[in-house]
This record gives sequence, structure tokens and C-alpha cells, in this order.
Amino acid sequence: MSTKIESDVQRFRQIVRGSIRDNLRKYLSQGEMIGRQGKDLISIPVPQLDLPHFRFGENGSGGVARGDGEPGQPLTAGGEEGEGSAGSEPGRHVLEVEVTLEELAAMLADELQLPRIEPKGQANIQQDSHRYNSIRRTGPESLRHLRRTFVQALRRQVTTGSYDFQRPCVIPVRDDQRYRAWNTISQPQACAVVIYMMDVSGSMTDAQKELVRTTSFWIDTWLKSNYKGIERRYIIHDAVAKVVDEETFYRTRESGGTRISSAYHACHQLVQTSYPPSDWNIYCFQFSDGDNWNEDNKHCLNSLNDDLLPVCNLFCYGQVESSYGSGDYLRALEQRFGEKHEKIVLAEIGEKKDIYDAIKLFLGTGR
Repeated sequence: MSTKIESDVQRFRQIVRGSIRDNLRKYLSQGEMIGRQGKDLISIPVPQLDLPHFRFGENGSGGVARGDGEPGQPLTAGGEEGEGSAGSEPGRHVLEVEVTLEELAAMLADELQLPRIEPKGQANIQQDSHRYNSIRRTGPESLRHLRRTFVQALRRQVTTGSYDFQRPCVIPVRDDQRYRAWNTISQPQACAVVIYMMDVSGSMTDAQKELVRTTSFWIDTWLKSNYKGIERRYIIHDAVAKVVDEETFYRTRESGGTRISSAYHACHQLVQTSYPPSDWNIYCFQFSDGDNWNEDNKHCLNSLNDDLLPVCNLFCYGQVESSYGSGDYLRALEQRFGEKHEKIVLAEIGEKKDIYDAIKLFLGTGR
């Protein structure tokens, strides 16, 4: 019986993951799905499927084609919103399914056809680690799995008929003992850093920052699947740039002008002091509405070409649409570096539905 139940549960989880994979484009665009992560989990709401059906109303309750009506009169049964006692009709439920970040990264790779990243430096050094992910019949008493031992003893007594339902007592014997066991896993000592840069001048609103937050989450999810450990650094700027923590990066509200070159200089200094390019895989992701001080564009392009591109695996620029920003900086990058540069990837993120295509552009190079 237990084997049948476990099989059904696994089948159910496969169906749910298939539904998530089929609708991944939609989930990528929904910031609210990034809710409860816990240590390693994310909760994705999956709408319950329902077959369409007719629902009969009550006679004399009004509705379409039943006598004269007044402008603004609702077509449903009468009564003000919120009135009446508790209803008896079933509602539409939402099922929450827990999916690990590793599974999400695998789905992301399959859907977007993302290549594996070839690390460098110390990433080529293998390090053995032990993970307790299996059960064995032998082992030290300190690793005895009490629940598995009890279940095995109960199963044995029930199948042999020695279990007394009137006086339940489960006594494990030697063959019932179960112990936690480990497997040796070789993992690379990867050294990778992701540096996020964001314009927080007055033209960047909370809506644009939400686009950045959602895009960054999926970038992190993919890169973590390629590296055992990954560092994230954050830079914000208006006319002046500074290195901040993650919370400040997403919650800061600034005003004033924009000098993108200040972010490039801060990024270059961060790389020089903390992340030697010979040992670190460096990924830079910049987000802005493209509104930059015109005289600063030349400094930006020179700094990007001379300081950042030689040391980065990849430099991605995502331009979020803003009613206040001019968007000129994206065109300046296209004119200087073209659309098929070896290390630069450019994307426009006008709204949430564009996140899917932007991530595919950013991570599809496999660098």
C-alpha cells in the first residue's frame, strides 16, 4: 500500500512540475511567485484546472432578458456586496507546490535552452563533499534513523500477523534497523561574482525596480546552479555611485541627475580590490532607464571598453522603460559596440512579459 501511495505522490509531483514547465514564461513574469523561499524552496501557486460548466440560477432572480432594467443594474442575483450569510458553493482553490531552486534552474535551462557555463580559475579544482541522502541497513548507532526503523518494524509485525491492535507495541529487531548514509559528491570550487548596477535617480520608479528585482532573482537562480558558491555585489548610482547591500539596492529612493560612468568606476575598483579576473568569473548586470547626462556617455563607453570588458565574462545591460527616461543610452551602446559583441548583451524590458526574453538573451551565451 505504501509503495502505491509513494508512486501516486511521485506521479502527482511530475504532473505539477510539467504544468510549471509549460507555463514558465508566465511564472517568470509574476513577481508575486517569488514569495516563500525558506532556505532552499520557493512556493509557486498553480491554479486548479476546472472544466467549464453551466450553473443554474434561481427563478425570479432577474438577469439577462427578464423584464425591464435600469442603467447600471447588475445582471447577477440581487444583494449588495458583502451581504448575506456564509455560502455553500465551492470556490476556486489554489494549490501551493514546493519546488527546489535546483529544479527551477533545470526547468529554466530546458525552457530557455541555456548552455552550461565553463568556469575558470579555481573552478577547475574538484572538492569532495558528503551528503546524507540515503538509507542503509548497517551503520553506527549515532546515525540510526528512528522513524525509518519504527516504520520497518511496524510493517514487519503487520505482515507477519504479530501486531496486536488491542495492545499496540512495536519492538524493532536487528533486521529492522535503518541508518542514515552518505554519498560522496565532487563539486567545483567555483569562484564567481555577480555585480548588479542600477540607476536610482529620480526617473526610476518602484515599477522599474520591480522589473529589476524579478529579473535578478532568475539570474541568481541560474548562476547558482552552475556554481557551488557565488557572491553578489550591488552598486547604486545617480550622479554618484556607491557599493551597498541587497536591501539598500532594491529599496533606495533617490533623486537628481544621472552619471552612469560613476557606476562603472565603482565596479572597476571593486573588481581590482576583491576579485582578480584570473581566478574569478565576473558577471555584470546593469539596469537603467537609459536617461544619462549627454556629456557623460563618452566617459561611459570608454570606461566600459577599457576597464570592464577586458575582465568580465559577460556584461549585460537591461533598459527598463520609463515615462521619464529618454532611453538614449541603449542607442549609444548599440552604435559603439553593435548588437553582436562578444561580451555585451543588450535587452529592453518594457514590462513584465519582456523578462522572459531578456533572461534568454542574457544567459543564452553560456559565458
